[in-house]
Amino acid sequence: MLIMQASNAAFRALADPTRREILQLLHAGPRTSGDIADRFDSSWPTISRHLALLRDAGLVITERKGQEIYYEVNTSVFQDLVQHLLDWMKPGGRARTRRRVPRRQEA
Repeated sequence: MLIMQASNAAFRALADPTRREILQLLHAGPRTSGDIADRFDSSWPTISRHLALLRDAGLVITERKGQEIYYEVNTSVFQDLVQHLLDWMKPGGRARTRRRVPRRQEA
């Protein structure tokens, strides 16, 4: 159940396009919160809230260096999410649903 809660938080965090853009930016390597905020038209507090949500979902990790906070993608959480999705695809997976194909009616 704990894994399901963690993946739910991650999927909720990934639902927002700004947060996905932040993750794409962090793909190149760690950045400070100020550097991230400078890349967006949104206010610094708005970006800060996005970063907090990403951190709370476990999608990013932080490291303080002096007065700067560096954000970095947490790849292990993404590996867990991919595994979760792959488990759905296995026969008998929890979330697996089959799409019904309408039968052709013969005349």
